[in-house]
Amino acid sequence: MAGRTAAVNQAFVLGAGLGERLRPLTEQLPKPLIPVFHRPLITHAFDHLHAAGVQRLVVNTHHLPGEYDKAFADHRYRDMPIAFRNESPVRLETAGGIANVRDLLHDEPFLVYNGDILTDLPLAPLIEEHQRSGNIITLALRSHGPALHIAYDAAGRRVTDIRNKLDTGDEGTHLFTGIYACSPAIHDWLTPGKVESVIPIFLEMIRRGVKVGAVVLDEGQWWDLGSRTQYLAAHAALNGMHGPAIHPEAQVSPDAILRRTNVIGPGAIVEPGCQLEDCILWPHARVVTGARLTRCIVRSNVTAAGTFEDVDF
Repeated sequence: MAGRTAAVNQAFVLGAGLGERLRPLTEQLPKPLIPVFHRPLITHAFDHLHAAGVQRLVVNTHHLPGEYDKAFADHRYRDMPIAFRNESPVRLETAGGIANVRDLLHDEPFLVYNGDILTDLPLAPLIEEHQRSGNIITLALRSHGPALHIAYDAAGRRVTDIRNKLDTGDEGTHLFTGIYACSPAIHDWLTPGKVESVIPIFLEMIRRGVKVGAVVLDEGQWWDLGSRTQYLAAHAALNGMHGPAIHPEAQVSPDAILRRTNVIGPGAIVEPGCQLEDCILWPHARVVTGARLTRCIVRSNVTAAGTFEDVDF
């Protein structure tokens, strides 16, 4: 029965992705920890959630879990405690991941937030719609973007199909942002220990006549950083909005030539005679004298030399 739900003051952030499309970058760090304007991508999500009133964080891990302990040694971010849970030996996907942290969520409402997105879309309307409607699930959608797979009924504020899997004839009109609000009743639809995405769960709910709610949030920016193309594009588009492109602790020779947008992290070194165009240097990366790099990414403690385009070091 629809009705007002409790406040949403906790979030489950998905941190267990393998980041296969970002290799070799994710051979050094889990995808949510790759640097975005000099700090881990996931901290942008944490800040976004904190601004929306979230007070507690739960994060699942799988690939290189020890890197999360290094990044958050005291298991806190700002004033929010972080509960980590490693999925081993098998990664459980999204639905399985939620089921696996049920005890950490204390049977209270929560937000789910994909760990590979960078966005500033407003979360308050999502939370308000979820509380107002009494939905089990409320998805944050956008009416534009690279993957319009969600069929949305604006009058009913509900999802009616996903990629025409229910044979409605609707391949989709809206983008699923990877952010959604959940009531504790979602656990009744999940199977602990089962490797499963949330998409079949959403489809089964629709099939059984259970409303999968949604709200369209077209304000702000939204990026899926699961590929190097999007990773580079987001840095170029958002240059200056998330901090200086060249960190004050970077060492860039005045003889180096920097064209377009280059994001150079703390401790990174760019030697004399280098030419960089649209490159990203992680903290403590090094580009040696004479190197000419275009749309390249240099990982931490890695040295780049020579002439390359669209290569990751």
